[in-house]
Amino acid sequence: MFNKDTEKTPDNRSSSPYLSENDPEDPQNLNPTISNTNAPPPVFDPDTFNPPDGGFRAWSQVFAVILINALAWGYPASFGVYQLHYEESLGLPSSQISWIGSCQTFLTFAFCAPAGRLADAGYTRETVALGSFLAILGTFMTSLCKQYWQIFLAQGVCTGIGLALLFMPAVTVLGSYFKAKKAFALALGATGTGLGSIIFPATLQYLIPQIGFPWAVRCAAFVALFMIVVANIMLKPYLPPRKTGPLMEWDAFKELPFVLFVLGAFLNFYALYFGFFYINVYARNVIGFSSVEAVSLLLVVNAMSIPARPIMGYLADNVLGPINTFIIGLFALSIMLYCWIGVKTAAGMYVFCVFFGFANGACQGTFVGANASLTKHPQDPRKMGTRFGMVQTISAFASLAGPPTAGAILDTSNGNFTYAQIWGGTVFFFAAVVVTGSRIASTGWVLLKKK
Repeated sequence: MFNKDTEKTPDNRSSSPYLSENDPEDPQNLNPTISNTNAPPPVFDPDTFNPPDGGFRAWSQVFAVILINALAWGYPASFGVYQLHYEESLGLPSSQISWIGSCQTFLTFAFCAPAGRLADAGYTRETVALGSFLAILGTFMTSLCKQYWQIFLAQGVCTGIGLALLFMPAVTVLGSYFKAKKAFALALGATGTGLGSIIFPATLQYLIPQIGFPWAVRCAAFVALFMIVVANIMLKPYLPPRKTGPLMEWDAFKELPFVLFVLGAFLNFYALYFGFFYINVYARNVIGFSSVEAVSLLLVVNAMSIPARPIMGYLADNVLGPINTFIIGLFALSIMLYCWIGVKTAAGMYVFCVFFGFANGACQGTFVGANASLTKHPQDPRKMGTRFGMVQTISAFASLAGPPTAGAILDTSNGNFTYAQIWGGTVFFFAAVVVTGSRIASTGWVLLKKK
């Protein structure tokens, strides 16, 4: 019998990913969930693996991942609200406060490699359950914190580790259910990031003045608890486990397209959170927004990212290809950060947030699909979790350094955002160039190729 997280496979030999040298009509050979002590276990074969690519079970995984992404990435995207509150309540520099959010994001990425390997080994449910507990515990403990080090441990460390254990196995499960529609399904699942990025900042923004910071955070934690319980119930792994194998697939670094993609992903995440952490600070300090008005800009950014993700996911599957779509998103983000330099009015700030939000959704919504396109036959699809985790873990160091780098630039320039904006736009530009190199190394100089 296969170990944990094994789904039944249909009796249709043409779509079964399992091969056996025994009688093909033996039901114990066709159905790997039936124990047969006299026969060797079925062998997973990537050549004949055909995921359902649709159906109730597959689309229910999309919904589960939407809920998980709402917490795993929607919650960190709301750190701008915490940034403003901590600056006002603790009286600390922007760069020091940024380390809390950066640490949370760093750990969310850094623990993706072990989380992905655990998912590949068949421990998806256990890993997601542990992540759920840590994420909710860290959020509730944040509501009790009074000092910087307490906030750092609760929100930065505990919650960050929990979010990684939630996110990586869920994405692996979703990717295993789709083939032709994979980029669209992953992008649709990523809309949860936009939803969570609206729900959590809005909850905090409007409840802090009414009931105070501690209870506002607890209310956000209760919302997260409901979402994550539903997601845990719905998540159903599809692939058989891969019990043996290293934590890191070192052979991947012999593939030039993969190496260039990892470098491009690193640069992407180095600049990504600058906008999320500092748009509201810019609006308050430069444009003259109130704290409440400044937080509303985050809602605009995150709301605009929601339609961008499925739209670009559809284009990735049917027209451009996932890597091409990701490249377009990176160039768009580079242009938007350069354009930010010229924003000097409230109206201009709202217009900028609309376009920045759409560009961000287009880019980040296709990132996972672009990553998945480099994890396919002849690679075993059961290695998806490991390879996803490798990219995310390496990107962790970029997400850790990015916001403090921007904060340090702001501190040394006496709050002048121009240099930080130039830095962010330039980093995104080079990310786009490097990923373009990955695309060429993978498929050659073909303009449109759905890979």
